[in-house]
Amino acid sequence: MNLILNTWIFESAVKEGTTQTELVDRVAKLGVDGIEVRREYFTDTAQETKSVGEHAKQQGLIVNYSVPDEVFLEDGTINPKLKQYFDEGSVMGISKIKFNTGHFDRFTGDLKEAFEGLPLDQIEMNVENDQTPVSGTVKAIKTFLDAAHDAGLVQLGYVYDLGNWGFTHGDAVQSAKDLAKYTHYIHLKNTIDQDGTMVTSDDLNTGMFDWKDIISYLPHDVSFALEYPMKDDEQILEQIKVFRAGVGE
Repeated sequence: MNLILNTWIFESAVKEGTTQTELVDRVAKLGVDGIEVRREYFTDTAQETKSVGEHAKQQGLIVNYSVPDEVFLEDGTINPKLKQYFDEGSVMGISKIKFNTGHFDRFTGDLKEAFEGLPLDQIEMNVENDQTPVSGTVKAIKTFLDAAHDAGLVQLGYVYDLGNWGFTHGDAVQSAKDLAKYTHYIHLKNTIDQDGTMVTSDDLNTGMFDWKDIISYLPHDVSFALEYPMKDDEQILEQIKVFRAGVGE
């Protein structure tokens, strides 16, 4: 299985001006398989996507792309920016791109037709459970993916984000069971309940979820990503060890 580092891990460095291009080289030194780039961290998207792609190729890293936008807009129409996001991803040589579902409940068109023109045979497209009532429920995700697969879009999949179930008060175990067949990618982070306020833990083993038990309900032949802020490379290396021990590597 591949282990990816989402660049939220390096939040403090990004706030201090570190670019995601620089993070590609840092991730390579940490000995993992790839990097998940966050679109909101770009300051010059055209220039940085090009340089991320070049550096990742030199380092032999997988690149995945996290886009904080939805597939279906508030009126139910498909987001016209999807093609742009795929184009940005192509420049970086990405394997996967991730969105939120959005208002599929208001979509009235033809799904297969709506996705025509997107390079779904070259880049794997997934939706994730986010922290909103619109896109963060099993029902929203399953309804969309059931319909997509019925329409022949069998390559569309799901990113199981463990920590987000804490924020939406969802059942993480039942969600894993319900969405396992669509799960192409797993985001790992834990959530701490601080007197009713949910916060993201900086340690995979600390929080409300038994992540090792939960992933037993999910496919193991998929990529995993660590996605929570950490203070330095020493902590990142320690958390990589925690993950590898937990999955039996």
